[in-house]
Amino acid sequence: MKKRLKRGKAKLIASIFSGEPKLIYETSKLLEKMFGKIDFQSPLMDFTHTEYYNDEMGSRLKRVFFSFDRPVSPESAYKAKIRTNALEKKFVLDGKRRVNIDPGYLDMSKLVLFSTKDYTHRIPMPRGIFAEVTLFYQDKCYNSWPWTYPDYKTKEYALIFESIRNIYRKGA
Repeated sequence: MKKRLKRGKAKLIASIFSGEPKLIYETSKLLEKMFGKIDFQSPLMDFTHTEYYNDEMGSRLKRVFFSFDRPVSPESAYKAKIRTNALEKKFVLDGKRRVNIDPGYLDMSKLVLFSTKDYTHRIPMPRGIFAEVTLFYQDKCYNSWPWTYPDYKTKEYALIFESIRNIYRKGA
């Protein structure tokens, strides 16, 4: 039986990156328990667009994107970031994170990511979380803003989000 999305619901996504690919998949199973069945999983990709995490996590990072079949309310989706932050702490070793989880959501017009870091283009949400419209959908493709992370501007990521958007659209 095909699930139908209720009006005003969005598709929860999460990016997991780590220097330990096995840990990515272990983490994804825990996210599935939190957020519902995984209905999309990208290939394992090199995470090379920034050196920001190298001191903490190393330089041979890999990333995988996931989406979940349980619809979320955009107004309360920020809570996923609170839950994923707590999950990241379970994998800390010697004071350093071994896994980074970046949740967000997409709907038919945009991709929103959540952060704990404020910036000029981010909207404050409750409990120290900030929301950012990272990409917008126009002219049959995802488009970036000046603040969009370099990796999110790539064709490879656009194809991933297009695939997730197609899953979302079928349920809308």
